[in-house]
Amino acid sequence: MKRHLNRFVSRLLFACAFLAGAQQVLAAGFYITEVGTPGSLGTAGAANPTNDFGADSAWTNPAGMTGLNNDMMVAGLQLVVPRNKFDSSREDAGGKDGGNAGNFQPIPSFFYVNKLTDRARLGFSVIAPQGGGFNYGDDFVGRYSASRSILGVIGVSPSLAYKVNDRFSIGGGVTALYTHYELNMAINTAAIIPGSPDAKAKVENLTDWAYQPFVGLTYQLTDRAMLGVVYRGESDVDLDGDVNIRNWSLPLPKPKFNDAEVSWDNPQWLDVGLKYMVTGKDVLFLNGGWQDWSDFSKNGISITGGATDVNTNIDREWDDTWYARIGYAHEFAQESFLSLGVSYDSSPVKNKHRTFDLPVDEYYKLSAGYGWKGKNKLDYALGATLMLVGDADIKQTSQGVTAAGKFDTNMVLFVGGTLRYVF
Repeated sequence: MKRHLNRFVSRLLFACAFLAGAQQVLAAGFYITEVGTPGSLGTAGAANPTNDFGADSAWTNPAGMTGLNNDMMVAGLQLVVPRNKFDSSREDAGGKDGGNAGNFQPIPSFFYVNKLTDRARLGFSVIAPQGGGFNYGDDFVGRYSASRSILGVIGVSPSLAYKVNDRFSIGGGVTALYTHYELNMAINTAAIIPGSPDAKAKVENLTDWAYQPFVGLTYQLTDRAMLGVVYRGESDVDLDGDVNIRNWSLPLPKPKFNDAEVSWDNPQWLDVGLKYMVTGKDVLFLNGGWQDWSDFSKNGISITGGATDVNTNIDREWDDTWYARIGYAHEFAQESFLSLGVSYDSSPVKNKHRTFDLPVDEYYKLSAGYGWKGKNKLDYALGATLMLVGDADIKQTSQGVTAAGKFDTNMVLFVGGTLRYVF
């Protein structure tokens, strides 16, 4: 019986969700395009690849750093305020809908560009390029797939840029990514002994350092139009952490799993933009891109320390995504500005393959920003982006139990402010 139990629990842990990534708040994939700065948060990300006016170009497009004539520092704080409420239509094991499952999160950022020579620039950035989380609660209808999940990623990026001539600049860098991931899920012990209360599996302290190279270019097509292109390479994430089984009530020995390993690939990403000076004070930003989420789709899982170890791969059936963005900025008197932006991102997964641990869908963004010049070489800016996510219909069977429904409220508000200092 003990041998049967250990094998059963092994299958549960494998089938349910020691899976990569972890949050519905980031919709199509989980790259965060808003880095909290005016050119990003205030234009729905449309200005990122043609950014040659801010220190955040050290990350958004390193070639754009050559547009800065002085050393510059930008520090910011962005607040992520999600509202994600699931509405169940089927709950075979009972349970609740989970309320607002999204987690409020503050995200700091820092950027610095140093003018090495008339043509060369050195950049440095600290951002959270991925992250988010949810907490459905232990009594959630889909608890056998996931009840709580937290993903946090910090990226530290040195970068260099060189101005080849008056029209063409190139740049590149590498992002060192520190990833931390945790997951809670229920174990359906009633499948072994009817009437038994749920046990809980917790995957804790899954961490890893990974590296993602990126290169960019800017090309001045005309006196009014500039092209920007950024490519970010694939990065391999291999997380190591602990597995704990809690609330065990069966009259049998508790399984003793010790270690968990989860692996995935952060996908390659191509970002292309056009900046056009409509007038001396009006700028239009056009932006489109592609992300290779089909590569992320294959997740590796290894669980050891129990009577039966698990070492396998799972395919989420994800597809590549694409997006389109448009932004606008207007400069007022006394060097203040207003920016606006809208965008659309496609979904990486069809309804029939969507899961509770990553209930992603397509989304639209509406953005606005305002900046003004202060004293003592200091500038200030405020911005906000409202992300409207699709319904994310889900029907998933885990541990022999089916739960289904959709999100009747599914949105995220990004609000941020920055301080800029020009040396």
